[in-house]
Amino acid sequence: MFPYRSGGVENNIRVLYNSLEKFIRIKEQLFKYRMAGVQKMNVSCENNVVTVDGVKDFRLGQILECGQCFHFDRLGEDAYEVIAYGRAVKMEQVGSVLRIYGASLEDYDGIWRSYLDMDNDYGLIKESVINADAALKTAVDEKDGIRILNQDFFETLISFIISQNKNIPQIRQCVKNISHRFGDDVIGYNGETFYVFPDVQRLHEVTEDELRDPYIKNAVEAVYSGTVTQEQLDKLDVNAARELLMTIKGVGEKVANCVLLFGLGRREAFPVDVWMKRIMEQMYFDGRDTKKTEIEAFAVKKFGKLGGYAQQYLFDYARTTLFKQDGSSKIK
Repeated sequence: MFPYRSGGVENNIRVLYNSLEKFIRIKEQLFKYRMAGVQKMNVSCENNVVTVDGVKDFRLGQILECGQCFHFDRLGEDAYEVIAYGRAVKMEQVGSVLRIYGASLEDYDGIWRSYLDMDNDYGLIKESVINADAALKTAVDEKDGIRILNQDFFETLISFIISQNKNIPQIRQCVKNISHRFGDDVIGYNGETFYVFPDVQRLHEVTEDELRDPYIKNAVEAVYSGTVTQEQLDKLDVNAARELLMTIKGVGEKVANCVLLFGLGRREAFPVDVWMKRIMEQMYFDGRDTKKTEIEAFAVKKFGKLGGYAQQYLFDYARTTLFKQDGSSKIK
């Protein structure tokens, strides 16, 4: 299933609602799409290369390497192989020009436009985050090209179960191994063979011993059996959706919030890991040891619908800039 949900949303969606609460939820969703078209970008395609000219608030390296996705390889400065939604492409950014090799205009409109969240005005989002708390300005300015990807739900779920107690290179290697062992092969942008992440049907056919992880198998069976599905989660509010995800053995609050944010488009979700715990404690709790649940509750109240955006700016800033390798901090 491709993720694209835009394109004349307010004109084309037929909304039937029976309660004020549902009406409000729908209006909040449609507000997201009013931001569409703010950026004036010229999109063209020649020789199976899509060129997007005029990208703003967009840094490909920051987007891919900020810890939200794992199925890619860096080829050079601002050049990456990206595998998603059954495609293997090369993405390259030079200034305000993004090129996607191995893609058609139909691919761009059906997959990559939504995947890269191109219809949202990140200039406005960054301004709104800073208005919510001016203390975030340094992080936002440092990581000003981050966008939150719209990723496949099932791949995101399995990837973040894998992520527990692993660093990013290890997670990426595990995702690549699962794809090579169980995923379908596709011909990529350069004519070579790549392996896509397997779908739930394929992993259902794989034994727990082959997967080497009982938590992955539990998640696969929960989705395959219909106990937890994207369709169910999309109908629930963010708290109920989180609770349903956490019925899967091996999915705690942090993993559930990552799935909500990166795989289900719930931009209010605020995952708290060790990096977020450290920076939030220093910024908002006078450096005292604070429970992750307390930090999350504070963030929900402070950032509201902007929580996921604030989290990404802070997370990547803390991980790559704020805290030194020896564990000391640049915070004064």
